[in-house]
Amino acid sequence: MSPSNQKRTRAKICGITRPQDVQSVVAAGADAIGFVFFPPSPRHVTLEQAQELVKLIPPYVQLVGLFVNASATEIQSVLDCVPLDVLQLHGDETPEQCQEIARHCKRRWYKAIQVKPYLDVIAEIQKYQAAGASAVLLDAWHPELKGGTGHQFDWSKFPKLDIPLILAGGLTPDNVIDAIHTTGAFAVDVSGGVESAKGIKDQQLIERFMQGVQRGSAKQCD
Repeated sequence: MSPSNQKRTRAKICGITRPQDVQSVVAAGADAIGFVFFPPSPRHVTLEQAQELVKLIPPYVQLVGLFVNASATEIQSVLDCVPLDVLQLHGDETPEQCQEIARHCKRRWYKAIQVKPYLDVIAEIQKYQAAGASAVLLDAWHPELKGGTGHQFDWSKFPKLDIPLILAGGLTPDNVIDAIHTTGAFAVDVSGGVESAKGIKDQQLIERFMQGVQRGSAKQCD
């Protein structure tokens, strides 16, 4: 089945730092949980935190590790302690560097691309697709931040391609239905849009977001 013919939009809640937030995300029906392994981020988790949190994640909920310009050795040191299913490479990693990480770590991976002004989005996606990416995440560009900006990019730039595309950047319970309807994204990825403070998720916002994902998916199938 091609991404454009899917029946349900997937959802990942990223930047989880607390046990109660894992429980809220699982109860709300998210497909994936994201841990941030990037110390400058307010949502960063230590290996010790991640090892405790992962005990609360049931089967069939994917665990994604977000890394920014980390080496294959650094990522492997996390994998030795935390059973990540997928790697999210969210820095300036080149296609060649992504391939090297995949060879060394033996994990599926996807690349986050910040949609800068005048970027040839399709050409950029195709570079990483050719390098073996399982998916590509499109996020808003910020000159200093690597994700978690709380800003949207122009959704009209979201292409239709034969690789799963994930929409991120400025998503909230109030706009996720429109986001899915406008982009037809394979999946949506939210962090700040379901928080009461950075790194602190809000159960009601998570529930509302996931309800919006379900309604947006149903609207896509109409």
